Amino acid sequence: MPSSPTRPVPEHAEDTKNAEPDAGGKRPGWVRRLIPVVLVLAWLGVMGVGGPTFGKLSDVVSNSQTDFLPVDSQATQVQDRLGEFQDSDGVPAIVVMESENEITPRQLRAIGTNTQALGEIQDVLEVSPPIPSEDGKAVEIIALVSSEADTGTVVEHLRERLAEDTPEGLSVAVTGPAGLVADLSAAFAGIDGLLLIVALVAVLVILVIVYRSPLLPFLVLLTSVGALCGAIITVYFLAQQGWIDLSGQTQGIMSIVVIGAATDYGLLYTARFREALHHTPSRWTATRMAWKGTVPAVLASGTTVIAGLLCLLFSALTSNRGVGPATAMGVVFAILAGLTLLPALLALFGRVALWPKMPRVDENPETHEQAMNPYDHKGLWPAVARLVDRRSRAVWLVCAVVLGAAAVGASQLDADGVPQSEFVLGESEARDGLAVIERHFPGGAGDPVYVLAPQEDAQAVAERLSQDDDVASVAFTAQDSPSGTLPYPTPQGGPLANAEPAVSNGDVLIQATLTYASDSEEAQATVTRLRDDLAGITPDAKIGGTTAVQVDTIAASERDRALIIPIILAVILLILMVLLRSILMPVLLIATTVLSFFSAIGVATLVFHLMDINQADPTVPLFSFVFLVALGIDYNIFLMSRVREEVVTAGHRKGVLAGLITTGGVITSAGIVLAATFAALAVLPILFLVQLAIIVTIGVLMDTIIVRSLLVPALALDIGPRSWWPSRVGTPGKHRALPTTPR
Repeated sequence: MPSSPTRPVPEHAEDTKNAEPDAGGKRPGWVRRLIPVVLVLAWLGVMGVGGPTFGKLSDVVSNSQTDFLPVDSQATQVQDRLGEFQDSDGVPAIVVMESENEITPRQLRAIGTNTQALGEIQDVLEVSPPIPSEDGKAVEIIALVSSEADTGTVVEHLRERLAEDTPEGLSVAVTGPAGLVADLSAAFAGIDGLLLIVALVAVLVILVIVYRSPLLPFLVLLTSVGALCGAIITVYFLAQQGWIDLSGQTQGIMSIVVIGAATDYGLLYTARFREALHHTPSRWTATRMAWKGTVPAVLASGTTVIAGLLCLLFSALTSNRGVGPATAMGVVFAILAGLTLLPALLALFGRVALWPKMPRVDENPETHEQAMNPYDHKGLWPAVARLVDRRSRAVWLVCAVVLGAAAVGASQLDADGVPQSEFVLGESEARDGLAVIERHFPGGAGDPVYVLAPQEDAQAVAERLSQDDDVASVAFTAQDSPSGTLPYPTPQGGPLANAEPAVSNGDVLIQATLTYASDSEEAQATVTRLRDDLAGITPDAKIGGTTAVQVDTIAASERDRALIIPIILAVILLILMVLLRSILMPVLLIATTVLSFFSAIGVATLVFHLMDINQADPTVPLFSFVFLVALGIDYNIFLMSRVREEVVTAGHRKGVLAGLITTGGVITSAGIVLAATFAALAVLPILFLVQLAIIVTIGVLMDTIIVRSLLVPALALDIGPRSWWPSRVGTPGKHRALPTTPR
């Protein structure tokens, strides 16, 4: 690196003939300028293609839980064989109408007439006759929606037709599996509009406050948009080819992670670029200096995040496996944009990008002077450095106690699953319809449990089901019955006397209607108990249906949580050991990050109780862990990579303090940006995303303000040079003398 001049140069000296030449080679000036122009044009092309593609992601997204189950789950095996027993392979949409008084014969006739019109709607395969409730105050109609169609669109058409044709005096709602999927899809519709706008505006506001510049925030934001567009093009292609599976939540999470990571990398590069401009009048030399100083930290950070995200490939649920590569691909583009697009933009604009506070060349930049001599300077970070230096043991003990106390609350999080009707916050017609069904029909009416049993054991299985107190009715899927079912026990005489159960490959399909709503905890407990009971009759009996899908999804999520979290910890620990060339320091960093994670869960659980949303899906703590550990360790990497750089020249104590001061502002800004982008997820009325947003936002702020600013530096100072064991970096007598000129 060239030595710093001894006196300031004119603000625009780099644009004059006397500007410092490119110290890195003999390339002509036009070549040097052409490279950033080409890079910017290339990224603008990516944005031009990626922008329109963003709206197309919904075409390759599925929100059906069945699509993401493991192939070996009972629910999947039953679902795959339903077409062998039923003429219509569709998703049931349950239309329920309710009246305050008993429904009149005239209203029933009108309902019957209007029901026939529902079958004319495109992709509605079959519509059942109206089924009155025993109290006469409600009617239920089952409409099968083609599994190949856009469920949300078909349900919307059903609701529009019913709003026009429902007799006066009756309320109507479309619920059941199709209705729930439709409400979920409608809630996810804001991902390609509202979420992106809120996230970008939040980031822009923070960048304006941080930089106090009219131009630089837009350059950093443009970098984030470029990274997102590149990720969208790639992920859309992968999903279109069937190589990854996307859900609505994947789309939202990927957008937030890309914007947050790209902005963080942009902040890191900008800080290095500003620092370099204090040492050279040439923007080209400053670009090279900043790039060389940024690449190791960004690559190390990005590699850690990517490795953590790819650990989701070990998930049993394809929805989780889709999040891993999709989001990892987003981080790849965040790295590429942060190391190519932003350096190109700043190289072209030079000091003008930082106007009105354009750095001047000086012999002793203030930040570096503060870093080397925190006791001789005022300011926030020198003050923090002095506190950590004087009271290192007290500081880390207090931080550990505070975080540990907060972590106790993590045990109160109920992460054993959420009814599907609670996935959507706020208004939900499907949820309201389920409440009507529970008031007038057996809770599982219209959405039965499907039991696949060998023909020779079918009678015994049906008898066991009928004896269960939580089963309202049992019926065989029949071959010749007009209704398609054969009630158990088979009536003597009448139109069903000669009906036979349908048999396929030696198996019979039995439908059991539960007394509880199909998405309730009671229904899930019933299915779990029935599986155990039927296994005693025949090990080949399998239970599927909506309730079984939820049971298997929760079981797979809990298995994922137990498997993936240790894998992530091991992978990140190994990466840190290679990066820092130490064993003890990476262990300390991992331990502090894990403590921060549990503390965030504890504080978030209190918030959930206050918001009355404490019931969570098992994937909430899993995804929270992935993002908090993978992204949270970023800031420790930014800090400790700079600390190690300083320790080599200044020794352990001065190196830790210098690293803390020089990275304090940029890491805090990056943490606030990442917290703000994840907080933007809360604008979508999806319980999972709101809970994830709260946990990660709290965790990132804790990690940035407490762990990185106080806990880690205090631990490093208290342990001393031994914290780098087995490396001897920072050991007295092993480091080089301080340079006479700033680095």
